[in-house]
Amino acid sequence: MRVLFKLLQIAIFALPLMAMRQDKPLRVIFFGDSITQAGVGPTGYITQMGEMLKAKGQEGQYELLGAGIGGNKVYDLYLRLEDDVLSKKPDIVFIYVGINDVWHKASSGTGTDADKYVKFYEALIKKMKAQNIRVIVCTPTVIGERNDASNSQDGDLNQYSKLIREIATRNNLQLCDLRKSFQDYLIQNNPENKEKGILTSDRVHLTDVGNKFLAEKMLEALVQK
Repeated sequence: MRVLFKLLQIAIFALPLMAMRQDKPLRVIFFGDSITQAGVGPTGYITQMGEMLKAKGQEGQYELLGAGIGGNKVYDLYLRLEDDVLSKKPDIVFIYVGINDVWHKASSGTGTDADKYVKFYEALIKKMKAQNIRVIVCTPTVIGERNDASNSQDGDLNQYSKLIREIATRNNLQLCDLRKSFQDYLIQNNPENKEKGILTSDRVHLTDVGNKFLAEKMLEALVQK
């Protein structure tokens, strides 16, 4: 009888704690470059994700935080990982980096070679997994919107996207394949084969439509169990 009473006391004490734990929103950090930096703007993809969650009555389940800095490459993310991500104790992190690693090779000669890209990327993952963070990795989207493989960086973007897919498989991580999603969308919605103006304003940075499309894909990944 005394043991039963003790167990009942423990259950009464534990139930409110369990309820508090369930009610606490999951902290989600979006870790990336200028696309993510703009994501917290009025029509940015992170803002739109918040609005989509609100429309579903799920805004209390997630806390969305942007950690994007323009011009960043994968090693920049590694250098600021502690301050901008780990110190904030996130439950979930989207890693969305790679555009500048490819783009800056051609534009300024300061991109990231494929082997170094993988090395830094996996170092990010290792540190996050050590803190039991759910990591979602994203393939880089587009540098130019032509849908016939004639954008000058398409080859590199396809290579780096393949590396991300392999990283996801090797580390048993969830993949948000933005490269494929953008390519599929542009095949259907860019009949004139324009290099910009569909999802991007300048071949890279997103229009309001592009931000909405990205928000939808990110949200699909976020709520996936």
